[in-house]
Amino acid sequence: MSQMSNPMLKPRIVKVVVNIGVGEGGDKLQKAEKVIEMVTGAKPARTLSKVTNRDWNLRLGAPIGVRVTLRGENAEAFLRKALDIRQFKIPDYSFDDGGNLNLGIPDYTDFPGMKYDPEIGIFGMNVAVVIERPGGRVARRRLEARKVPRHHKATREEAMDLMREKFNVEVI
Repeated sequence: MSQMSNPMLKPRIVKVVVNIGVGEGGDKLQKAEKVIEMVTGAKPARTLSKVTNRDWNLRLGAPIGVRVTLRGENAEAFLRKALDIRQFKIPDYSFDDGGNLNLGIPDYTDFPGMKYDPEIGIFGMNVAVVIERPGGRVARRRLEARKVPRHHKATREEAMDLMREKFNVEVI
């Protein structure tokens, strides 16, 4: 049975996570929240520090960044904008062995319709795209969670093919 005839073998985009790491709370964090809300149109959640590091002035549980998770059509629409900034060219090292994709956006003003605001400053962001085959929820569900076998996980090559077909991306 070929991969195209079985819909359970066709990889898909599950979610797109947009993250801005600030490293500190306060005014800078609020500006990052404003930027991520302008760019994605969704309300961001704060990310918290997992360790205490006196050299970096970090405390355990202190807010140090913001993130937004996009799914469905919103995720694909945002991903098209992000790929447009990168001229639909992605280096092959942006894909990991699990079939996921990570890329950086150097400045929020690169998005269409965004103007530089001197009060906000410059904020770059990381965009993480999670790609898996249908049935991946089996590993995350509460009742009767199971491991997804290695042969059913999306591979790096399948993720590259999905991005080429769906978004017309050139993998360098």
